Amino acid sequence: MKIVIIDGQGGKMGKMIVEQLKEILPECELTAIGTNSIATSAMLRAGADFGATGENPILYNCADADIIIGPLGIVVANSLLGEVTPSMALAVGQSRAQKILIPINKCNNTVVGVRDCSYAEFINLAVEQAIELTNK
Repeated sequence: MKIVIIDGQGGKMGKMIVEQLKEILPECELTAIGTNSIATSAMLRAGADFGATGENPILYNCADADIIIGPLGIVVANSLLGEVTPSMALAVGQSRAQKILIPINKCNNTVVGVRDCSYAEFINLAVEQAIELTNK
């Protein structure tokens, strides 16, 4: 099973996701795609099997991903302070992969009706959802 983790900025969220998934689902292929090289490096250091940076790797890897995990902004053009291009958001949105979007209410995107959780709690919920999807 191919799990694509997309993150930007400093890659903290992606790093936490990779660490937990690598421990719990070692048989899954974890592909880390950063919107910048700092995020990619953080996820690779955390144990991702593969890593790449930028728009084209997102376009390419979303096409055959089984699961895509990242902040809500990966489906919103120009989010993450402009790091997510319209093409990136479109590739994620059009992918047939199951998407696990973490509702970080930043960059002018707010998800109403979502309980208030800490960063770590959101990561744990995302990892639990990935585990559930791999067991189907």
